[in-house]
This record gives sequence, C-alpha cells and structure tokens, in this order.
Amino acid sequence: MVGSVPEFSIEEESRLVRLARLCRPTFRYWLETEVHVYALSVAASVLLSFFPFLIVMVSLCTYVFHWPAMASAIYLSLNDYFPDEIGRFIARNLKVVVQSRGPMQFASIFLLLFTANGVFEPFEVALNRVWGVRTNRSFLKNQIVSLGLIFLCGGLSLLSFVLTAINQDFLTKTLAMEADLLKSVLPVLFKLAAIPASILGLFLMYWLLPNRRVPVRRMLPVAAVIGLALELLKYINLLTWPLLKEKLQKEYGPFYISVSIVLWTFVAAMVVLAGAEWSAREINVARQDASPDLEQTP
Repeated sequence: MVGSVPEFSIEEESRLVRLARLCRPTFRYWLETEVHVYALSVAASVLLSFFPFLIVMVSLCTYVFHWPAMASAIYLSLNDYFPDEIGRFIARNLKVVVQSRGPMQFASIFLLLFTANGVFEPFEVALNRVWGVRTNRSFLKNQIVSLGLIFLCGGLSLLSFVLTAINQDFLTKTLAMEADLLKSVLPVLFKLAAIPASILGLFLMYWLLPNRRVPVRRMLPVAAVIGLALELLKYINLLTWPLLKEKLQKEYGPFYISVSIVLWTFVAAMVVLAGAEWSAREINVARQDASPDLEQTP
C-alpha cells in the first residue's frame, strides 16, 4: 500500500537503534587517550617479539622435533596472515636465519621472553582499568603472570602447528593426496586448528591478566566473538592491502613492512581492548565490591 510503512522496516530501525546504543560506549572507549597508548605499546612490543618468536618456533620444529611438516605449518601461517610479498619476505629471511644459526637459539629465546612481557604489561593495566581495579600488580608479579601467558599462548600456537602437521602427514602419506589439492586443503585445516587456539589464548588473557577474579562465563563468549572478529579483520587487511601498500611505500620506503605490522597490530589490540570493555560494561566494579567472585586477588 502506497505511503504505508512496512512493519519489518520498523523492526529493522529498532534493531539499528539497539545496535547503536550497544556500540556507543565502545566507540567512546576507543576515543580515550589511554586506550591508544595501550594499543601502541602492545603494537611496539609485538614488533619486537614477532621475529624472535618465529625463530624459536621454527628452531623447535627443525632441531628438536625434527618434523618438517610442522615447520611448513608455520610458513603456511605466515602466508595466511600476511599478504603477498610480506609473507614471502618474512618466510625467506626466517629460513636463512634459522639455517645460519643452527639449533642453539638462546639469544632469540631471551629476546622473546623479554619483549613478549611488554605485550602483556599494557594489557594488564588496560584490563585493570576496565574492571575498575585501581592497583596493578607489582613488576615482579606482572613478569611472572606474563611469563606464564607466554608459555601458555606459545604452547597453543605450537599445538595448532602440530595439528596442521598431523593432518598434512595423514593426507600425503595415508591418502596420497596430490600436491595441488593439498595446497588448497591445508589453509582450511590450519584455520580449523588456529581459530580455536586463538580464542582460548584470548580467554586466558582476559581471565588471568586483571588483578582480580573475573567471571569465567562472561569471558568465554567475549573471547569467541573477538577471536572471530580478528579473523574477519585479517581478511579486511588482505582486501585493503594493495591500496595500503602503495601509500606506505610512498611514505615509509623500505620500512613499510615494519609499519604495516605495527598498524595491523594496533588495530587488533584496539579490538581486543574493546572486547574487555564489552565484558565489564554491565558490572560497575568501581562502585561495587560486594560480589565474592569478583574480589581482588592478593
């Protein structure tokens, strides 16, 4: 009927209004200066720890486990996360460094432990602020918690590589799958292992980093949503990369690869922090201390 408003349009409008109300606090949170400081600090620490982490992982696969398929899974992940020549550039230099240094990678392990701690330190401060905790852990306690998260998250990453390598060996040796078909199937198998591992890693970070007990049931769905959001963000990065690459090459020259890693990590850190804000939004912990399951940890 001409001039009448369809019923579904009213429902859609109400849904948009509810969505806007739901997202408005997150956008206000993103505009806070401290949030940008936290995200930039995380991005800088990731840049410093990223290559040592890859060296340690590939060295373990090559010299400790003696499992080529597992090392191949790491190179597959690089091609999955980084577009065109960035992934190839990192993989090529990674192979050269691992082969030239041999099995003993003490310098890389030290750099990894030192710089990765810098990733979790600003995250702890940010999560404490979100949950209304006024007192951060001492430096020593923060380093202990961060060290535990380094091993937990590193173990989850290693597990995803192991599962991918097992599937690769099964497909090639047992089913004798052709190389072209295997090349198409392996990225799917890697995602099936990597996405649950990343969600579990996010859950551990949301749960363990705040200097108080937080509700586990509240963290699980948040970690799942943020993990899927980061996967979607990866595809957005792949689609926008040709335009971004041209701009970065003009402005930063040979440093455009490092800058692109920092920019991508900054956006990812903002998404992770938004998940923390979302999880704690309905609980006014700054004014309430009565709930026994949310008491501050010693």
